[in-house]
Amino acid sequence: MVGLKRVIVTVVFAPLFYILVKYFSSLPFFILLAAGIMIGQYEFYRLFYKERINVSIALGITCGFLLAISFYASNSHASPTISVSIILILVLVVHLFTVKNIESALIDVSITFFGIFYIGWLMGHIILLRGMENGQSLIFFLFLVTWAGDAGAYYAGTYIGKHRLSYVISPKKTYEGAFGCFAFSILMAFIARHWFFSYLTGTDAIILGASFGIISQLGDFSESLLKRSAGVKDSSLLIPAHGGMLDRVDSLLFTAPLLYYYMSFVKG
Repeated sequence: MVGLKRVIVTVVFAPLFYILVKYFSSLPFFILLAAGIMIGQYEFYRLFYKERINVSIALGITCGFLLAISFYASNSHASPTISVSIILILVLVVHLFTVKNIESALIDVSITFFGIFYIGWLMGHIILLRGMENGQSLIFFLFLVTWAGDAGAYYAGTYIGKHRLSYVISPKKTYEGAFGCFAFSILMAFIARHWFFSYLTGTDAIILGASFGIISQLGDFSESLLKRSAGVKDSSLLIPAHGGMLDRVDSLLFTAPLLYYYMSFVKG
């Protein structure tokens, strides 16, 4: 039943995503992505919002939005150092004047800033990809290969998965699911290259597909670790049968920077 719901949600949203990327300018895409960043940060901070930890949700989300704007304004020329430095100083100053518990101050600041980096900075690379030459094709490639890997992991793990990969972090993850992610990522990299991005060679497709298949699972495991430590199954119930925003972008948080730096330094 859950699998059917996942298919229905995908069938509904996939055409809308295609139209948004294909026929609209980069601004509507940025607005949607910025909203996704803020929602993702809210979900992240709610995971760790406890009475003994003074997590500044509003400050973190505001800084994440400002960081997204800096990425959009840079027009694909990554210069995050200044933005991150200013945001770090802002976080420290605000916490300096709002600290309630000296003993937990370091934890408060660390969680606030980590949410900005983990969600805002990593997802910001999607904005940078959209601003590059052939940005539309890069976005399609990124999402298709990443989502194909997620689908491969889910269905392989659900229907043939028997050997547990890491019971402590994520009891449902299996070796079969991991292989499904790896295989589907490579397969979709070749398909996406043919559909959207003939500029990439077959070797590029193999390298990127294999890399996506590995690093996307690291993103998935990272989010699973965060949720396990917080004692929750999903980051939220925002998307039916898919969980929250973080549950949908956990892999993209890792694959987007990978694709951006590959295109910048290997193919640039």
